[in-house]
Amino acid sequence: MNMSEDHEIHQYLFSGAYILILLVGLPANAYSLYHAWLQLKARNELGVYLLNLTISDLLYLASLPLWLQYIFQGDNWISSEWLCQLCGFLLYENIYVSIGFLCCISIDRYLAVVYPFRFSAFRSVRAAALVSAVVWLKELAVGVVFFWHKELSSDKHNQSVCFEHYPMKTWEYPINYYRFYIGFLFPLGILSVSYFRVLRAVGKSAGTQTAQKTRIKYLVTSTIVIFLVCFSPYHVFLLVRTIFERDCDFIEKIFNYYHFSLLLTSFNCVADPALYCFISESAQKGIQKAQEACTRVFCCCSKSHGRFNTLATGSSVDKGSIIDVQLHIIFFILHWLEH
Repeated sequence: MNMSEDHEIHQYLFSGAYILILLVGLPANAYSLYHAWLQLKARNELGVYLLNLTISDLLYLASLPLWLQYIFQGDNWISSEWLCQLCGFLLYENIYVSIGFLCCISIDRYLAVVYPFRFSAFRSVRAAALVSAVVWLKELAVGVVFFWHKELSSDKHNQSVCFEHYPMKTWEYPINYYRFYIGFLFPLGILSVSYFRVLRAVGKSAGTQTAQKTRIKYLVTSTIVIFLVCFSPYHVFLLVRTIFERDCDFIEKIFNYYHFSLLLTSFNCVADPALYCFISESAQKGIQKAQEACTRVFCCCSKSHGRFNTLATGSSVDKGSIIDVQLHIIFFILHWLEH
């Protein structure tokens, strides 16, 4: 495959993915923002973490039109340098703020399930707000570094390249090691421990209702799946680049893989709203109503084509089948993201 064909595929893939993320992510996160507010009104500390997670996603989504313009211009940044710095900052802020709040959600469920009475003070709205402020301040402090350095550079075609240095600059090495070990590997350890401890505690609990057990299991499972699928590939390639990249020949070998892993990080904006399905009963009811309407439409279409007669007889759909549809849709999305 020659470079022009390779670049054309890159443009179609990234532009199509970003448009899909915008079309799905904006309404999904707007809906999530509403339910996060309901959680806050109910004095649920999880609402604080989910609200911040949604705000982070929306800030990144706001920068996607500029990234789309960048791709449509043939990877040539035509806007000002400070906009390039801001968009790059929002990209990395979304990655590590999202990781931080996924970690907070995991720890919160761990304390709630494994130590329901001992650490109740840490599971208050006030404590969650304080932890959220720390997460934001930490990432803002790291992000300031990007505004100290020039982020627009020229490639061999004399085009302005935004937030990409090939080969990697010397000042990026310590930041990349920090990203991998502190921003990724340490939270992954916390998530893993919390995940297995929560599942073990839920399995042994005799007083927890079956529906509640299921909701907790799907919450912690979807949290770690989002983390692994969206963030692991990028950080593996980031570490590989930091260790081995000293000239342009190396990055040319892994360029497409690295960029695809970076693209995967954007899909967390679509996957994060799925967490509300396992926390908010009102969100579940809203989704169920929407799915009931979709089910009726599908039944009518099936009836008009003479198929699925059992569903098209006009009988009502029971709650269990709707929940099955909901879970199949969610896991289809997660499976699609993984591949």
